[in-house]
Amino acid sequence: MSVAEMIRREDGFDPFDLKDPYDIWKHLRDEAPVFFHEPTGYFVVTRHAEIKAVFDDWQTFSSENAQAPMRPMCEEGRRIMKEGGFTAYSGLSARVPPDHTRIRKIVQGCFGPRRFKSIEPKIEAIIDRQLNKVAPQGGCDFFREVAYEVPALVLFTLMGIPDADVPKVKDWAVSRALLTWGNLSDEEQIPHAHKMVEYWAYCRALVAARKDAPGDDLPSDLVRLQDEGAEISDEEIAGVMYSVLFAGHETTTTLMANGVISLMNNRDQWQALCADPSLIPSATEEVLRYSPSIVAWRRKAKADTEIGGVAVPEGSDILLIMGSANRDESVFENGCQFDVARKNARNHLSFGFGIHFCLGSQLAKLEFGIMLRELTKRFPEMRLKDGQDIGYLHNISFRVPTKVDVQWGA
Repeated sequence: MSVAEMIRREDGFDPFDLKDPYDIWKHLRDEAPVFFHEPTGYFVVTRHAEIKAVFDDWQTFSSENAQAPMRPMCEEGRRIMKEGGFTAYSGLSARVPPDHTRIRKIVQGCFGPRRFKSIEPKIEAIIDRQLNKVAPQGGCDFFREVAYEVPALVLFTLMGIPDADVPKVKDWAVSRALLTWGNLSDEEQIPHAHKMVEYWAYCRALVAARKDAPGDDLPSDLVRLQDEGAEISDEEIAGVMYSVLFAGHETTTTLMANGVISLMNNRDQWQALCADPSLIPSATEEVLRYSPSIVAWRRKAKADTEIGGVAVPEGSDILLIMGSANRDESVFENGCQFDVARKNARNHLSFGFGIHFCLGSQLAKLEFGIMLRELTKRFPEMRLKDGQDIGYLHNISFRVPTKVDVQWGA
């Protein structure tokens, strides 16, 4: 059986299994870079050039399915969400022009370098506090004890949300990821449906609160712009909060965890970084390329078209595997090797490309860079704990480790 035949089989290619997908992705790039995967009903695309071209052509390849559940919500789940008043829609990632253009222009003015720069000292303080907690232990679960809370605390500073709300927002984020990008049974969907009702109510309440008592934060900025005549509704502001409260911390948590795994598994690169902190910016881009938080995203064909010479009918769903594109050897020499000094690492597609390029990319890189600076300074002897088998969340898009045990003591 050829590789091309194997990957079409349900037991040959499982897009929900992200534990160690790199070998099968390489086979896909080499032998079937664009193919129809019958079990999911998606055309799968794995090479850099084709994925970049799809992202860049929003007229032909719509983002409208980016937030659609991979497995439709069961009837009971739909009832729970409807009766609970869940009307959430994507902030930006699943919107298309002209609404996308209108809302992004408004949000971009608030979610930019000025605000990020103003909270940099707070980011440093949050990371310092978190590392001070674990330093005497001689080791920790880096994912749960460091990376899990830091980006949420940073984001909540940006959004003016109490630190005490971190646990429940993190819990809602997991539910959203599993419902949207996972493969849950009907029974498994029910508790997550209840959590989505809670999550959406929280976002709507956040907008209402800022109307009553504005502050110096992102939702207040959007409410102020609305008052000044910007064309954005309360529901659209709540939708932005719904998206940012998820994407603005969950992906950075995973970036930090995956970055530590990659560096610990490549000791020479970790030592190079400890010896020369000026490599941190390029190391950040290399982690984003080599082991990104988001490894796949979706589009829908709005007309009969083709990708890489393969006919794609109108209405087709498309799965773009950026995690594969980021190791495409036609773009990245020795793409499966981790190199913190790589010159073109920033050509990765981990933040997307085109009109939907991630608004929070600079904030994520700022946070991760500060974290690397502090880790190399404090824990140059850090290493992965022996014998652990790191598992990953079962879904198509977010490569989230379940645990990352590290040590720096004897």
